[in-house]
Amino acid sequence: MTQHFSSFHWLLTQRLAGVTASALRRLARFERDGNNPELWLQWSSTRLKAAGVSELGIQSIADWQRGGSHSPAGEAALRDQRWLEESGAVLLPVTHPDYPPLLLEITDPPPLLYALGDSTCLSAPQLAVVGSRRPTRQGVADAATFAGALAQAGFVVTSGLAQGIDAASHRAALDAGGKTVAVMGTGLDRIYPAANRDLADMIRRSGALITEFPLGTPPRAAHFPSRNRIISGLSLGALVVEAAVKSGSLVTARLALEQNREVFAIPGSIHNPVSRGCNSLIRNGATLVQDVRDILDQLMGWSGATLGENISATLSQTSTRPAPLPIELPADEAAVFAAIGFQPASLDTILESVTLAVPAVLAALAELELLGLLENRGGGYLRAEACAVSAG
Repeated sequence: MTQHFSSFHWLLTQRLAGVTASALRRLARFERDGNNPELWLQWSSTRLKAAGVSELGIQSIADWQRGGSHSPAGEAALRDQRWLEESGAVLLPVTHPDYPPLLLEITDPPPLLYALGDSTCLSAPQLAVVGSRRPTRQGVADAATFAGALAQAGFVVTSGLAQGIDAASHRAALDAGGKTVAVMGTGLDRIYPAANRDLADMIRRSGALITEFPLGTPPRAAHFPSRNRIISGLSLGALVVEAAVKSGSLVTARLALEQNREVFAIPGSIHNPVSRGCNSLIRNGATLVQDVRDILDQLMGWSGATLGENISATLSQTSTRPAPLPIELPADEAAVFAAIGFQPASLDTILESVTLAVPAVLAALAELELLGLLENRGGGYLRAEACAVSAG
């Protein structure tokens, strides 16, 4: 049987009402018929029930057996197959030899993976980089720095195509000439968020877009925790850059621990809400990361020969965090910057710390924001970069 014909029957399995992912995994384990759903789609209702298929699933399969490609599920599968052929996407059933080996190790691997782009990078060593959808400017810079260094070391950078840290990580990996994988919580034909459509196209050309969801699946809240288990399952470890205490990034970290993967976290201020999740992870045993060396040193044992050479080359370079650069500021701006320190400060706190009039402080704050040294977050001011400044 050709792959073309086999792909149709795998697509069909996801279009049959009541045939769940867990049922598909069980059916795929059958020694004789698991590689060929055409065979077990012809089983009797008694045998399907014994294999754990629900009554609704058995009825859907019976409808297919009677109507074939003219049944609703058959017509949907034919549409899916045409889209895959026209787009160049591939389907990787859990029994396929190119199915990512690390993903097979988790307790609930997706029965089907849809991939658009270079599907071979799914079996390459991967590191997940995840974090807040609303990061600080420093968080974006950290994500880009670490993702770029990991890509240069030979790792595929894997994330979830979300705004914020995910998007910054994907872009940095591409900018470094590396590969990146975006795990989607929708069908391949539904890019979410729409703002990342151009980024998704770049990933498709220099990496892969993947999902377990059939074509046409819209974004739903319940899909993203499911997506997160794939992000961690594909990867040797997960780096959390910034995350609130209750966030999808911490779900990914928890799943990584359950899957026996490494978890890394960048620490942050106790006053920064998007650092509290990372600090909590570190308190509970995640590896504190200040430099890409902290990750690469720990993963040296996982690397193959070529990856090991790339890691060694990356380790021989300077720190991933550039040395603080002295910035010469006017006296008023330097005084205000120094008053903020390294934790968020309100306007009242700043005024109490300097001997300047309110208009002078407001002017200095505005100029520091324009220079990219400060961020105004919810009425408090936060240093955007760790810079040494001096008064001019």
